[in-house]
Amino acid sequence: MPAVQLSARGVPEPIRAGLDDLHARLEVPDGFPLDVAAEARAAASRGDLPERDLTDVAFVTIDPPGSTDLDQALYIERDGEGYRVHYAIADVARFVMPGGAIDREVHERGLTLYAPNARTPLHPPELSEGAASLLPGQLRPALVWEHRLDARGEALSSTVAPARVRSREQLTYAGVQEALDGGTASEVLQLLAEVGRLRELLEAERGGVSLQIPEQEVHVVGDHWELDFRATLPVEGWNAQISLLTGMAAAQIMLEGGIGILRTLPPARQYGIDKLRRVAKGLKIRWPGAVGYPEFVRSLDPAQPTHLAMLYACTTLFRGAGYVAFDDGETPEQPLHGAMNAAYAHATAPLRRLVDRYVGEICVALCAGEPVPDWVRAELEGLPKTMQRATQRSNAYERGLLDLVEALVLAPHVGESFEGVITEWDAEDDRGEIQLTDPAVAARVTGSAADLGAEVVAELVEADVETGKVSFRVR
Repeated sequence: MPAVQLSARGVPEPIRAGLDDLHARLEVPDGFPLDVAAEARAAASRGDLPERDLTDVAFVTIDPPGSTDLDQALYIERDGEGYRVHYAIADVARFVMPGGAIDREVHERGLTLYAPNARTPLHPPELSEGAASLLPGQLRPALVWEHRLDARGEALSSTVAPARVRSREQLTYAGVQEALDGGTASEVLQLLAEVGRLRELLEAERGGVSLQIPEQEVHVVGDHWELDFRATLPVEGWNAQISLLTGMAAAQIMLEGGIGILRTLPPARQYGIDKLRRVAKGLKIRWPGAVGYPEFVRSLDPAQPTHLAMLYACTTLFRGAGYVAFDDGETPEQPLHGAMNAAYAHATAPLRRLVDRYVGEICVALCAGEPVPDWVRAELEGLPKTMQRATQRSNAYERGLLDLVEALVLAPHVGESFEGVITEWDAEDDRGEIQLTDPAVAARVTGSAADLGAEVVAELVEADVETGKVSFRVR
């Protein structure tokens, strides 16, 4: 979504009251306190840079169009029969004084919040869009990861250390995909595709899986907001694999060092798999007994209604994501991220997510053989709760915004009928969720004789622009 400062400008008048209520209920901050802004300006003006100079490395960033809070820049080169991946992450800790005004404020926020026309940043814009952002052509401090991979894309070694860098280009996903498809991409981008594919194969071998469900996107043209479903571009998956590689490397470094904080998700239980097999049978989707869950999910095509319903059903398999901190040489009893089937840490988005700053500092210290800073150790125990609270607010904010926009789009059409697919259904209560074909809405639906995966015609019975409540009834 566009990275612009939050304001009422451009918000369609019918949902302004609902948006104001959402902000009040979730206590969404409006701007930064004066002491925080002053500290940010002072930090931005210091120009503190690491001694190590990697400005000769031709880093590039790849982000959605309009992004200004650039956390990551990459450069990939061949290394014998394998690869060397350089991944620069914004060095936010260099600008934030432990216990200072900025630090206290970002602990209250935890995450950047995004709206269709707006952004509530984690850090003041002087840092998130300025001195700490890896903007093209600008000299910036970074934590630079170096991953050495073999010919299969398997990690042989990973280290991280501070360095000064200068990104060469700010690229977009669509632009990179077009260049790759058209044969005009640079060698770095070709290697990104090559390494990304290899890492996806390794993910499959490892038993990890990503659900490719079409995403709802809000498009803003002036004060007109509309919804679309967007399929993920291949390059987004390949770029994500570099971030996942780094997060798994960070987790391993911290586990070996006996201190850190992981992003965890309980592994799938067999009864959950058995339930999904029954859903597949009900949807008449073939799932051979010898085919495991990850392979089955990769075979699904979200363009097919029954497959789309199956993908939504698969979202119930992994529940209970959280963070777990550890210190003094002990390690968590359950360190895995179940969907990845590996230990993993959030390490690559420190401008937008608080915990990444701590992971970065821990890994830098451990790789250098130095003590982890006291300010990091002091906050570790409380970080899981801080991030859990921030994640809950972020999820509620995103869902609340989508509810309002769905109501806005549908309000003129109450009483009309729409075609859609039943993606969730509770036969006992005769209610579930319907995904419309046009417009791009997923909403509550009631009725009778509806089946999971069925293509149905449903009547819009409610679209309240103040509460965001939308409901359909199957004929």
